[in-house]
Amino acid sequence: MRFLKMVLMSVVCWSAGAAAQQAPQAPAVPPSPAGTKPAATAPSGPPPTLVAAPRAGNGKTLDKTDVDTWLDGYMPFALNKSDIPGAVVVVVKDGQILTARGFGYADVDKRTPVDPERTLFRPGSVSKLVTWTAVMQLVEQGKLDLDADINGYLDFKIAPRAGKPVTMRQIMTHTAGFEESVKYLIVYDKADIRPLGELLKERVPARIFDAGTTPAYSNYATSLAGYIVGRIAGMSFDDYVEQRIFAPLNMRTASFRQPLPPALAPLVATGYSKPGEPSLGFEVVNSAPAGGLSASGTDMANFMIAHLQKGQFNGARVLSEATANAMHSSSLDKVNPASLLPPLNRMELGFFETNVNGRSVIAHLGDTEAFHTSLHLYMDDGVGLYLSVNSGGREGGSNPLRSAVFQDFSDRYFPSTLPPDGRVDARLAAQHAQMMTGSWESSRRAETNFFAVFDLLGQVKVTVDDKGALVIPAMVGTNGRPREWVEIAPFVWRDRNGEDRLAAHVVNDRVVRWSMDFMSPFMVMEPVPAGKNGAWLLPALYVALAVFVFAVLAMPAGWIVRRRFKLQHALTGPARKAALATRIAAAACLAVLAGWVGIVSVFDISLKYATASLDPWLWLLQIGGLLAFVAALLAGARNLQLAFAPGQGRLRRVWSVLFLASALLIAYVCLRFGLLSMTVAY
Repeated sequence: MRFLKMVLMSVVCWSAGAAAQQAPQAPAVPPSPAGTKPAATAPSGPPPTLVAAPRAGNGKTLDKTDVDTWLDGYMPFALNKSDIPGAVVVVVKDGQILTARGFGYADVDKRTPVDPERTLFRPGSVSKLVTWTAVMQLVEQGKLDLDADINGYLDFKIAPRAGKPVTMRQIMTHTAGFEESVKYLIVYDKADIRPLGELLKERVPARIFDAGTTPAYSNYATSLAGYIVGRIAGMSFDDYVEQRIFAPLNMRTASFRQPLPPALAPLVATGYSKPGEPSLGFEVVNSAPAGGLSASGTDMANFMIAHLQKGQFNGARVLSEATANAMHSSSLDKVNPASLLPPLNRMELGFFETNVNGRSVIAHLGDTEAFHTSLHLYMDDGVGLYLSVNSGGREGGSNPLRSAVFQDFSDRYFPSTLPPDGRVDARLAAQHAQMMTGSWESSRRAETNFFAVFDLLGQVKVTVDDKGALVIPAMVGTNGRPREWVEIAPFVWRDRNGEDRLAAHVVNDRVVRWSMDFMSPFMVMEPVPAGKNGAWLLPALYVALAVFVFAVLAMPAGWIVRRRFKLQHALTGPARKAALATRIAAAACLAVLAGWVGIVSVFDISLKYATASLDPWLWLLQIGGLLAFVAALLAGARNLQLAFAPGQGRLRRVWSVLFLASALLIAYVCLRFGLLSMTVAY
């Protein structure tokens, strides 16, 4: 489902990332915490086989003539192939805009071309970089402490977990521990626009991880940061960023205001969530600091230049050099080394690493339903690359497009100078791959409401092939084919046909988490507990549902057979009533589950339904489900009791056991995955 892919692969606001934003640094063995067994190492013997560093080349000169020629040959074909209406691409170098190009249409119906200076795109979670810049301004002024309890800056409380509060550093590194939060995230109706403070106070997501221990991307946490900026500054977040960031950076068309001011509204590109379908309209991101920005390509160029120049733009400073350096360098490992997976990309203060070809690159990606964006800063080279498109494209083509543009741009102008990778002994590599097998779930998930069902449906399976090599069917390359993983150091693999690396953290000879370069800064994969493992739970659930379907169909089928052949019902008295009760209860349960299938399907269409409009249906399904499942359990138990009374046949006894077991399993799944959570907060 498209929604499940968004959860796993995006950095959107419901969004984290696109495949192949990777960092080919020299591999290192993940350290083991004190008191645990170290990860296994390769045995001594002959030198390891080396595999060539990928994508090496001579490189082209990065000048306007060459990059324009390259883009003119690259972008039109890519947009057409992916069925994406329009795009803006901006490259900055040495404090200047090298090129700013518009491709395709800002509005398909009006045939309005994309203008990089005037057309506003919606960069989604790239907006967070503006929020983090505002936060660091207040840190620089001594008004905000990165390591203080954020409750000191709020007018409501974030409850501690394990006795520890949330800090701004943890928010900026996505380690505050919040579960996913979606309701009112993106809306299209003005009636669904919510003031930021009201939205944040209405529902504080549960904290499912201890602070500082686990990266789990959070739009809610980022919105908290923007709210704190406004409270400290004594003005709205919109006013603050306009005065303190957009004005000094001459970002004349940039705005977080939603809807846009009248002067800017005609400039915004039309977003198309699905190719060939009408636009859903202007996307209002209620968690505005996490993804509500509108900006032209040249606005974003100025923002990139300021960060590449350590906080300075055309003589104006938005950050001191020391503050900018702190923001651009990793701080998470200084707070909690165990939360990282060396040597994978790390989280900076707001930015995340996407190092490529041996170059230091920091970045952010962003997704709304219609717009998909990437921003990359080659810090040691003074170069910035920005891309934004106004549609997800055919089969999610925007994700491989932005990945390919970044990688191909890097290969063309900054070819790899890395030495060849090492290679782990084949026998040991097979052992390590076997240790990775099983079912895994993303740290970015919900646990306390019905959105937990997406975790059940989206678990990632890891297996090995007939040669013992690692296989992860859900993780395909930009070419759409399964990746071929080669272990280049103990518990560090590289895609044979690319640069993505995968690394695992091992404790006491057990893999406890793993991730890949493109998602490691803000999301890791963890073992699925046996009680929620879809590998057995889903097949068992299908069998249980088949039992309930058979029970329901048996009513009309039995009536038809008895009528046709003039037979008497095999059961009488209480036994007949109990059997009838099981069939009615099964029908009620199936009706409730059909309703949940409809709700889940709605989110494959659009997040616009994640508003109060669904609340009556959610309450109906939860209350109705509670009644139906309790009825099924009681009826099943009574039917079982009567089935084992003297004179009852073996087949009836077997069926009664099967029915009650099915009722128990279905009720368990609904309870465990939030379908009976009795809440409309999600």
